[in-house]
Amino acid sequence: MLERDRRPQALFFRILDRAVADTRIQFLVNGSVRSAGRGPAAAGPEGCAVAVRVRNPRFFARALGYGNLGMGEAFMDGDFEMERGSLHELLAILLRAGVEDALKHDARLAFAVAVTRLRNLLRGERGNVRRHYDVGEDLFDSFLDSTLTYSCGYAESPEDDLDRLQANKLDRICRKLDLRSGDHLLDIGCGFGGLLIHAAERFGVSGIGFSTSRSHCSRGRAEVARRGLGDRVRIECADFREVRGRYSKVVSVGMMEHVPRGEYKRFFRTIAGALEPCGVGLLHTIGCNWFRNDHDPFIQKYIFPGSSQPRLSEIARGLETNRLAIVDVENIKPHYGHTVLRWLERFRDRWDALDPARYDATFKRMWEYYFCCGIAAASASNAAVFQVLFSKSHTLPLRLHRV
Repeated sequence: MLERDRRPQALFFRILDRAVADTRIQFLVNGSVRSAGRGPAAAGPEGCAVAVRVRNPRFFARALGYGNLGMGEAFMDGDFEMERGSLHELLAILLRAGVEDALKHDARLAFAVAVTRLRNLLRGERGNVRRHYDVGEDLFDSFLDSTLTYSCGYAESPEDDLDRLQANKLDRICRKLDLRSGDHLLDIGCGFGGLLIHAAERFGVSGIGFSTSRSHCSRGRAEVARRGLGDRVRIECADFREVRGRYSKVVSVGMMEHVPRGEYKRFFRTIAGALEPCGVGLLHTIGCNWFRNDHDPFIQKYIFPGSSQPRLSEIARGLETNRLAIVDVENIKPHYGHTVLRWLERFRDRWDALDPARYDATFKRMWEYYFCCGIAAASASNAAVFQVLFSKSHTLPLRLHRV
């Protein structure tokens, strides 16, 4: 290997030795073995519970130059694989290490990384241009539960399967909203209508859901009809801006993270305008639990372009500005890790049933990396999953205990 090709590798290890303080990571590169980090020895060969086999040394330059995006693209291209331990364990270690913060305290390392990134920029060393994947409903069928709920579930036990996780979540949201027979429920961003169906069958409510996806609306309507709920549940293929009428209860699950920041004011005005004078609402969203909202470049490029993670302060401001009283705030982030782990397991189990002409090996690794990012973020990042309960009335009688 040429000396200039060794420089990113040497710098990569110097950074990990500085940043990783709680464990060690083993790297197998071209027949040699190198451990990184200065934490206590763990179970496994050479005291490393996690081991990475580097298939292509360009992995080091990609990781240094582009952070998680570079890591993700290197994984998609097979530049590295896990020899021992799991990918989400590796990503959690790197998240906990806070590499960028470590660089702030070492000017020489920070300068070396800046030089590497500049060199990559000048050379035009950006990841290969990716083909466009026509993602269909068959992909979501492969890893979601029977209600096709694509948001964080709720684990009453670490052993809960995916259907139980989502049933727990749906039931808990309904109980937080104190749904009762006769309530009229608005679901903004209803997906396939799973929450509306659950609320109608278990709590006797009527409701309407809004979704911008025609396929979601079509399948949701079919399921509503199959269950004989057509007289109580309606799904509209429309945007939240088209909401009309008043409702006793309003809910939005996994939708606000896809609302552009410039539309937050309108989003909260819509919610406030839809609630009856004593109405109650619940907002469930992936959020940012930090003063600075950094968007992950891998997720932005490959999974959710244009998505965002609202801060709790932004949610509170939107509710307060519209005279909505905050009743309860809960961060259920730990449950996200359990949910995404189940998605990953199901995705791997059912991968062979997907059409290889539409979803190739690179696509599979891309989604595996995405799932592993989610699992790691649930334990080692400033991400959050907020459930914010609110009311149109400031004199609403409050429960003595949270649901």
